[in-house]
Parts: sequence; structure tokens; C-alpha cells
Amino acid sequence: MGSGLRGNAPKAMYVCNCNGIRERDVRAAIDDGAQRPADIFRHQGCQPQCAKCVCDMKSMIACQARAMKLAAE
Repeated sequence: MGSGLRGNAPKAMYVCNCNGIRERDVRAAIDDGAQRPADIFRHQGCQPQCAKCVCDMKSMIACQARAMKLAAE
């Protein structure tokens, strides 16, 4: 019966626990032009706290940049 998911939607993954920033929030900020973690924090209206999430944010930004580059080919 229950897989713990509502419908087919995956559970929200937190990228930044300090500020409650989820993966979808980071992706939305990147879609809106964020190119650095500072841009993502600004998009969310907050500031970094412990900065443990910065590496994950940088990775997500780089991944999106690679995807866009491939899409343009």
C-alpha cells in the first residue's frame, strides 16, 4: 500500500537545512539565472549559515550548465 509518497511525486530533498531550501528551490533559482550559491540564497531571501550546502549548490549549477551546453549542440 504505502510507499511513503503522495502520488508519483518524490519526497522533497533539502539542500540547505539551515534555511529550509529544497532541491526544487535551488533548481528554480538556477532556472531564473542563478550562477553562484550566493545567487540562490538571494533568490530565497536568506543568507548562508553553515555553508555545508554550498558544494551541492555548485554541483547543481554545474550540472545545469552542462545540460544547457549539450542542449545547444
